[in-house]
Amino acid sequence: MSGSARATIHVRSAFISDIHLGSRECRADLILDFLRTVQMDQLFLIGDIVDVWSLKRSFYWPQAHNDVLRTILGKTKHGTRVIYVPGNHDEQMREFCATVFGNLEIHREYVHTTARDLRLLILHGDEFDGAVTFPRWLHALGSNLYDLTLGANRLVNSLRRRFGYPYWSLAGYLKGRVGNARRYVEEFERAAAHAARKRGLDGVVCGHIHRPGIHTLDGVLYCNDGDWVDSCSALIEERSGELELWHWKEASGELASFERARAIPQAA
Repeated sequence: MSGSARATIHVRSAFISDIHLGSRECRADLILDFLRTVQMDQLFLIGDIVDVWSLKRSFYWPQAHNDVLRTILGKTKHGTRVIYVPGNHDEQMREFCATVFGNLEIHREYVHTTARDLRLLILHGDEFDGAVTFPRWLHALGSNLYDLTLGANRLVNSLRRRFGYPYWSLAGYLKGRVGNARRYVEEFERAAAHAARKRGLDGVVCGHIHRPGIHTLDGVLYCNDGDWVDSCSALIEERSGELELWHWKEASGELASFERARAIPQAA
């Protein structure tokens, strides 16, 4: 969907994470377009909304990043209930868990019940880092390589835009083809699904690994809403209770375009 104007889209719930405001990799233009286009009854912010780590390394805060926060706060004033579950990059906000500011609530984790009575565990996902069997030095190396990959990603896509080519994810390409990266994602997903199953819940929604996905693992629904650095995606609960992944894309016009992933059938 693209063009010079777009009607507001109404949904029951939207789940987003890993915006990384304060980082040069944040796609503030796309998340702003998403927030201005989609009206939701409930907005779940599942961690790493502000990248405090990046701000400590090098302060970066353009007006667009301020606009994102103002838009979110504006939604609370117009009836949207915002549930904020801090992540590891904004862990300072975990001190305020169980705090309510009007329509803004901060929780360490949360259980959401969909319109089809599925109970979903909501948490960022850094809780599962210890359950993924990789040595500490490999985690550190992977993090540094990912930062380098994102830098290369910016360069590659600036060249692609210059020649009229659409956005292409170098990070996503490597995650799907490098053996260790695939194993990390698989172990992370199993750990997240296990956490929901252990609590007697139907599924889990998280972020953290910047890898959007929605599928069933051992009878538990696993959902990852992705990020707004690379995939630019959100998990959406329609009014009917169906869950979809929406991907916001660059477009040559004034507005971005978006794609809806196939809805996953939900049991009543």
